[in-house]
Amino acid sequence: MNDSRAKKYARSYNDKKYIIASFYKFVPISNLDKLQNTLYHICRDLGIAGTILLADEGINGTIAGTKNSIKDLYQWFCDQPNLNGIQIKYSKDTSIPFHRLKVRIKKEIVAMGKPGIDPTSDVGTYVDPLDWNSLLKEKNTVIIDTRNHYEVKIGTFDKALNPRTNSFREFPAWVSGTLETMPNITKESKIAMFCTGGIRCEKATSYLKDRGYKNVFHLEGGILKYFEDVSIEENLWNGECFVFDNRVSLKKDLKPGEYSMCHACRMPLAKTDLESKKYSPGVHCPKCFGTHTEKQVKRFKDRQRQVELSNLRGEKHLGSIIKQDG
Repeated sequence: MNDSRAKKYARSYNDKKYIIASFYKFVPISNLDKLQNTLYHICRDLGIAGTILLADEGINGTIAGTKNSIKDLYQWFCDQPNLNGIQIKYSKDTSIPFHRLKVRIKKEIVAMGKPGIDPTSDVGTYVDPLDWNSLLKEKNTVIIDTRNHYEVKIGTFDKALNPRTNSFREFPAWVSGTLETMPNITKESKIAMFCTGGIRCEKATSYLKDRGYKNVFHLEGGILKYFEDVSIEENLWNGECFVFDNRVSLKKDLKPGEYSMCHACRMPLAKTDLESKKYSPGVHCPKCFGTHTEKQVKRFKDRQRQVELSNLRGEKHLGSIIKQDG
């Protein structure tokens, strides 16, 4: 797309509130280089920041901008034959929680490391967020949280199994090493999975179906869509939901939560962690204290000094960026 066509979707924005949009779609994509260039220029001209990942299997992104800029990007998606119908989860903030724009080409839009797993051809049954509570309450349903251990720790649904993974790549090993050894679970068991935005649990259902599981379900749109659609009174979530941006966590009302981030180990920190003697901003926290080399500690201290200087000048420092989960 040339600049003149990209500018069709660009305007001048003065909004004071920003929209954070999370989206993905498993769909075969060809000519990735062209799509990467097009999306980058559209988002840049719209003043959008964040990360968009592209792969042969689809698109995955978390971005932020004004209400109108996000609306224009969504309209562009609707104009594309293979991207129309893409589902977007929304939340709000008073600032953009990303410092720059990245549009990258990857082998997978969510890394499982299992070639041949194709969510574009076979996945589990989608469960509307408004129907999720009924599934949770069914006695024989096996609920699985497909997120990482540090995400599960700050919030999840009751009775959800925690695979205790450090990354999504470890999920297949947990299935073969743990799930398939549980005596009460068979290939006929009713299994329901969930994750933050829906992408990991959707791919996980494709993997389980490939291994012969028959009754596999996943929360459509993930926890974020559940928060968006289900009222606070009926919401069964416990705790907060970790997000991969500078907000760190969200409450049930989609407002920023109480957690902050250790910029050394990237783990979420509660208020008690910040009060610990093992916490030093930007250098270490109780979860990573004593695990870094002297060279790393020196680098972290230098980066923290730069962050503090930038803050004093009222500038943003890229060293405080939180990486998006791949």
